[in-house]
Amino acid sequence: MSGNLPVYCDVSLPVPLDRPFTYAMPQTLRHRVKVGCRVIAPFARRKLIGVVVGLHETAPVTEAREVLSLVDEEPVFDGRMLALARWISEYYCAPLGEVLRGMAPLAGESRRSVVYTVTEDGRDLIRQSVLGLGEEDATGQLLRLLDERPHSETAIKQRVPGASALLPKLLKKGFIQREEFQIERDPLRLASERLLVETLDPPAPLEAAGRKLPKAERELLSFLALHPGEHALNDLEALLRNASSAARSLGRKQLLRIRPRPTIPTGFGAGARHELNAYQAEALAAITGALEAGAFQTFLLQGVTGSGKTEVYLQAIEAALAMGKSALLLVPEIALTPAVAGHFYHRFGENVAILHSAFHDAERANQWRRVQSGDAGVVVATRSGVFAPIRNLGLVVVDEEHDHSYKQDETPRYHGRDVAVYRASLEKAVVVLGSATPSLESRFNAETGRYKHLLLPDRVNNRPMPEVEIIDMRDEFLATRNREPFSRRMVEAVTERLERGEQVMVLHNRRGFSTQVVCRACGYAVGCPHCAVTLTFHRRHKRMLCHYCGHAEAVPDHCPACASEHVHFLGSGSEKIEDYLHQYFPAARVARMDRDTVSGKRGYETILQGFREGAFDILLGTQMIAKGHDIPNVTLVCVVTADAALSLPDFRAAERTFQLLTQVAGRAGRGQIPGKVLIQTLHPDHYAVTLAASQDYEGFYAAEMTYRKNLRYPPYAYLANVLLRHESQEEAMRMATEVKWLLDPPPEQTRVVGPAEAPVPKLKKEFRFQLLVKAASRPALRKAIVRIREHGVEKKWKATSLVLDVDPLNLM
Repeated sequence: MSGNLPVYCDVSLPVPLDRPFTYAMPQTLRHRVKVGCRVIAPFARRKLIGVVVGLHETAPVTEAREVLSLVDEEPVFDGRMLALARWISEYYCAPLGEVLRGMAPLAGESRRSVVYTVTEDGRDLIRQSVLGLGEEDATGQLLRLLDERPHSETAIKQRVPGASALLPKLLKKGFIQREEFQIERDPLRLASERLLVETLDPPAPLEAAGRKLPKAERELLSFLALHPGEHALNDLEALLRNASSAARSLGRKQLLRIRPRPTIPTGFGAGARHELNAYQAEALAAITGALEAGAFQTFLLQGVTGSGKTEVYLQAIEAALAMGKSALLLVPEIALTPAVAGHFYHRFGENVAILHSAFHDAERANQWRRVQSGDAGVVVATRSGVFAPIRNLGLVVVDEEHDHSYKQDETPRYHGRDVAVYRASLEKAVVVLGSATPSLESRFNAETGRYKHLLLPDRVNNRPMPEVEIIDMRDEFLATRNREPFSRRMVEAVTERLERGEQVMVLHNRRGFSTQVVCRACGYAVGCPHCAVTLTFHRRHKRMLCHYCGHAEAVPDHCPACASEHVHFLGSGSEKIEDYLHQYFPAARVARMDRDTVSGKRGYETILQGFREGAFDILLGTQMIAKGHDIPNVTLVCVVTADAALSLPDFRAAERTFQLLTQVAGRAGRGQIPGKVLIQTLHPDHYAVTLAASQDYEGFYAAEMTYRKNLRYPPYAYLANVLLRHESQEEAMRMATEVKWLLDPPPEQTRVVGPAEAPVPKLKKEFRFQLLVKAASRPALRKAIVRIREHGVEKKWKATSLVLDVDPLNLM
């Protein structure tokens, strides 16, 4: 490149096209735009935020459109983060623009605005006054409205009758066009309880305002002069009239400093440092040694439930901070973040930033900026936190590394654990993968020497592992003829614990009241019109709900097929189990924790904190209660139906069942009183159940790996799930067949299984067919899926019609 400023920039946009787009830069931006900055650029009739991935002076073949504006004065992505994005794009076969969009949670700093404008053809139509479109009055009114100025869809619908039907017609005919804008948000428009106010130091001269200040603003400045320091804006509102509007006005005049309030975890975790046992100390020494060496290394920290993995994490982070390095802790679920963040906040104070999806966009953006500026050296986050812009990253901890929520279920379909390991390799950082039940892939990597294996075989303070008892529900039914979900042994055990003032956790991994509604006369099952699944009855909502697409309908009082009144409710969800608990234990205080009772980031905290403080005797929940919670007074854990997932057509079904049972069993006996676990099952001899009961991970690993090796499933092969979707079943089948023939004969070192209907053959109005591509090497797998993607582009398939899931965790 010559000494001249670059004229063109390559921009990666969040569109399903895997290539950058070249734009010209206005003279005013050429010295300001840098690689890694975001810009607003025109794309078709939209204006999108994209990331600059290159600067040059080479003119494109066609005339380049101009960049509209610069969003960031300094790059959002540095060279390493761009390298990480490119690796994700290549590894998971996803467009780079969509990868970059997911890496920076800065949607809270801008808002998307869509407006409609009239085209020249539309203006010609107005001038000719010959509409001929059937609805002349409404059409003419709509065109004249847009000729005055652009309007949003909502504004159009308020002013023009029948606008909903007219807009797509006029768009198709080219009389109007749709434009998208990204508008920067005003941070001062946040709610008062989320803003902190402070006077400037030194105070700004009042002449800066340019005119005399209103009374409310003068009073606020006087109050802050007498009471220096930061104040919550909602507190000032209680003391001073019109404090909110006055503070925001002064903030815009730069006479006050206003910033978003940092998120502080509440109510969880003691900050006291615990003395490590011999196994913990050995693990910490290995991690600290790797940090001192300053080289990339991955550890698999395998410790039984209650073995003190969190304390090892905490002291390893302390060591990293003492060396001037930063640390990232990833946790698998939003439910765990308040608990884990509480531990870390009490240990490290405001040096902790929290990133997870339950925050509002503005909160996430604020936390992200804190990390980027270096104000937070410890980041606690869920999956997407792996992209946090941490300075001088030295340590990455992935807690419960086996958890399936680390895998994103939409493009880009990355696995947070694997991205964390690759990012650490770029940063020359140390990775600690922690779990009581490691994924088979991670355990295999430790066995083959790719990871270093660290073991915590005992619980802290020499506490015993819980005693586990398997209850055969087949024998229970034969003995009692009782179809209710609780065995006699379970009722007896819960009663004993409640009488002693101890607490109980009950796992039932199904939501709703009844799992299906059927007609006893003709056998018809009430299903979702958009998905090939039955609807679940939710008594709380008094509706039938689809757990896939959200479709809801009224509960039928007669059969939709034969009009019979003999409508029967089958199956038990967590709502019904809660009813049974109240019936059997009327004096017990029962809390239920599932997606129906928990909403927002505070719901988890409220229920868990109440249970921890003894406000509830029994906590009933789905799998969200199974992992990470340390409640000393829980001495009994009951699993209502242990084998619900074993019948799923997925090669990971046994692994999931083993992990869930082992994890939930680990919630018992974490205090001074030994724990007990009761597992009710219809398959008491299945190895996933028996080995989970004996807490024998090594036995399960050996048995499952034999099965995987014989059938060539991961980790003995590389796998991609190719899913074809279309609203026409015939079209979906045709596309799947095309893919099959495309790979026939299969590329070297690969094998193709299918096509076949997906286990859920219809979802959200789309029919689904899938193929599995197995390969002996990673390059062979990539070669096959790139070939499939190129075929889809060549055939002009819709971007949503072809799903390529590399390293899939769910084949449903």
